[in-house]
Amino acid sequence: MRAVQYIRVGEAPRVVDVEVPEPGPGQLLLKVTAAGVCHSDLAVMSWPADRMPFELPMTLGHEGAGQVAAVGAGVSRVAVGDSVLVYGPWGCGVCRVCAQGRENYCPHAEQLGIFPPGLGAPGALAEYVLIDSERHVVPIGDLDPVRTVPLTDAGLTPYHAIKRSLDRLTAGSVAVVIGVGGLGHIAVQLLRRLSAAAVVALDVRSESLDLALRSGAQHALSSDEWAIDAVHELSRGQGAAAVFDFAGSAATTSLATHMVGRDGDLTLIGIGNGSIDVGFESVPYGTRTGTTYWGTRSELIELVDLARQGALDVLVERYDLENGPDVYKRMESGLIQGRAVVVP
Repeated sequence: MRAVQYIRVGEAPRVVDVEVPEPGPGQLLLKVTAAGVCHSDLAVMSWPADRMPFELPMTLGHEGAGQVAAVGAGVSRVAVGDSVLVYGPWGCGVCRVCAQGRENYCPHAEQLGIFPPGLGAPGALAEYVLIDSERHVVPIGDLDPVRTVPLTDAGLTPYHAIKRSLDRLTAGSVAVVIGVGGLGHIAVQLLRRLSAAAVVALDVRSESLDLALRSGAQHALSSDEWAIDAVHELSRGQGAAAVFDFAGSAATTSLATHMVGRDGDLTLIGIGNGSIDVGFESVPYGTRTGTTYWGTRSELIELVDLARQGALDVLVERYDLENGPDVYKRMESGLIQGRAVVVP
């Protein structure tokens, strides 16, 4: 089968031929119907050899959808022919955290050598992908896999972050989304659907600000120091009840720190190497600051239900598998609007 692989540190990914895997006991083989492409892959491919925790070559793609092509012994809840999404952050499945469905925070996975597909395990940028357990797929029925596959990360990550802050997002409050890309434009839609807060979107690109408004943001502002005064004005001097930073650069974390209000939430989601200095003089009193990682299995099921209700309109750019490496070039150049999806 054809697959997009990261073969050597410092080299661009390539499309190569690899063997089709066979499912063992408890495993599933999916014929890939769609695979999302993420900035996280660019981050992985920027690491030097001494920081690379994954064995290479590695098939990329941690957003996956597919049709069940074969199942191993013991699989009983999923049948050949089912259309499913892949839940990416695999855990051990037996600890207290995993028992709560929060495999994204499993404390044992890395020690046990359990990695997400595309981030350690062979990913979905291929014609077939092997899934370790039936608990790691969510049936989607007749939903379009191309438009639904971004929910597995680009939707799940902001959904998880926003749910943690819903108690802050009451009527009259302001929520700020920094970075309106693949994750950010879904975050805007989720905030409008789930909360009563006014949504303010920030970005440096005019086309992203247009996307924010089309996604439901009441305000779209250039991501600069003037936006700080605008957010405080829109919040009647209170500051934002919650700020979600999907860029995570030094510049955006500084903006976020100056926009969040007292007893507000500041969530760093992007991996742009920025950081937040937390202290009595660096953030407003009562500020809850933190990071997140993906989301829970139950939250992915909830997102699929929202998609069935027509609540989400994910902007996708569609590419074929042979052009997979070029998608990363376009992404690095900032040419992707919404989410890039590869269809074998």
